[in-house]
Amino acid sequence: MKAFAALYAELDASTATRDKVAAMAAYFTHAAAADAAWALWFLAGERLKRIAGSALLRELLGRASGYPAWLVEDSYAHVGDLAETITLLTHGNPQDVPERPLHAWVAALRELPTLAPEVRDERILDWWKTLGDEQRYVLNKLLTGGLRVGVAQRLVVLAIAQAFDLPADRIAQRLAGSWEPTPASWARLTADAATDDDRSDQPYPFFLASALEQPVEALGTCTAWLAEWKWDGIRAQLIRRGDTVAVWSRGEERLDGRFPEIERAALALPGGCVLDGEILAWRDGRPLPFNLLQKRIGRLRPGARSLTEAPVAFVAYDLLEFDGTDRRTLPLDERKRLLGIALQDAANPSVLLASPTIAADDWQTLVAAREQARTQGVEGLMLKRRDSAYQTGRRRGDWYKWKVSPFTLDAVLIYAQAGHGRRSNLYTDYTFAVWDGETLVPVAKAYSGLDDAEIARLDRWIRAHTRERFGPVRSVEPLQVFELAFEGVARSTRHKSGVAVRFPRILRWREDKPATQADRLQTLQSMASAGA
Repeated sequence: MKAFAALYAELDASTATRDKVAAMAAYFTHAAAADAAWALWFLAGERLKRIAGSALLRELLGRASGYPAWLVEDSYAHVGDLAETITLLTHGNPQDVPERPLHAWVAALRELPTLAPEVRDERILDWWKTLGDEQRYVLNKLLTGGLRVGVAQRLVVLAIAQAFDLPADRIAQRLAGSWEPTPASWARLTADAATDDDRSDQPYPFFLASALEQPVEALGTCTAWLAEWKWDGIRAQLIRRGDTVAVWSRGEERLDGRFPEIERAALALPGGCVLDGEILAWRDGRPLPFNLLQKRIGRLRPGARSLTEAPVAFVAYDLLEFDGTDRRTLPLDERKRLLGIALQDAANPSVLLASPTIAADDWQTLVAAREQARTQGVEGLMLKRRDSAYQTGRRRGDWYKWKVSPFTLDAVLIYAQAGHGRRSNLYTDYTFAVWDGETLVPVAKAYSGLDDAEIARLDRWIRAHTRERFGPVRSVEPLQVFELAFEGVARSTRHKSGVAVRFPRILRWREDKPATQADRLQTLQSMASAGA
């Protein structure tokens, strides 16, 4: 635990990619397999479920610190993070305490909910007394279920590859899909053998596109690039191996049972076949709004009504495996040819189909196509180099997403809430509204877009212009206008406004504009009616 806590602190303090990789590589080189497996699990973004509730921990903190409840609550309100508050208000004495490895701590934490309350409480208090600051902080994060390590999975892969002198692509492939934090899994992950065990239902690591941030003409000759629509759905891999059909999301969540029509259609694919594509709400050869797809995402076993109201399709745009052989190193044009062969007997235009390419001999043709993206119900274009291999993670240069310009709207700030982590003492989470007649109706929440100086200035304004408090939320005087950007808008019965926007963020603080001149709800409704 001491070594993992030190690694956590080092990663939190570092901003240099090379230093983070070196720190993780050093840890993995020396950690026992059982500890390394759990460390990897946490570094990859997994978390234990909340083990102890906030009210219990605050009550125990009062007993451990000797501070009255009001001071504990006030400290928590100012710090904003319970694990950090506990660490600051308790003082451990780690002298002469035997070191407990990370995997043993996980076992002890998992046992905690099964203990009698008085035994559980004494155990937590004893841990706080005997652990140093770094370990106590990590322990508290585990207790609250809030342990998050700010490191990209690509860096974790590079660190393991560096520690064991293995190809990074092999590590990424072995980590794809479900992975259990056990010594056996760690041994398979770090094995020298070039061939891996057969995992018939496992996906490949996804290749991610970069945003196009330069004039499209800078990419060179148009004919060297393949263009297709940028679909707005769930990125997924469809796997057909042996008698198995599996569907994996980009987040490496297995989606079996949620889209039965796609699984049935995939049975017609040839064996030893893996497709990369998009799950879309789909009807009559066109994508439907994303909010219809959202209704299907959370249903593990959709009923007849869901299947009828939100039909789906899998639109395939790449082939990763064919005839049981990994084809990712082939040029994209060749993979597209094999995709056509794989789909020739299985293609079903209502459920399983190939993503159409957009023929163009010059960039002007693609510029014109991109301008029509919203009428097609898509986000823009994808540009992929025709000779590109299918790589792992985000590698700039071969795949670009060329989205249409976002929608914009001027909205009024009406609520604010404190942030988390380093910004827990600042109001950084904002709710915005537009006018419906003489009433302001909430339409979006945004957390990004302002720089540090603007956040600090707005925080002071919020504190000075608070109207009411609702727990951690403040209602503020409706005076400040902000220009928001968002990717789409659709009708929604779940929202008071009747519309839902996608990916809202702040573009700028409109201090030049009075609140009375902010946009109206009808503007959003017209965007939704236009098929945004």
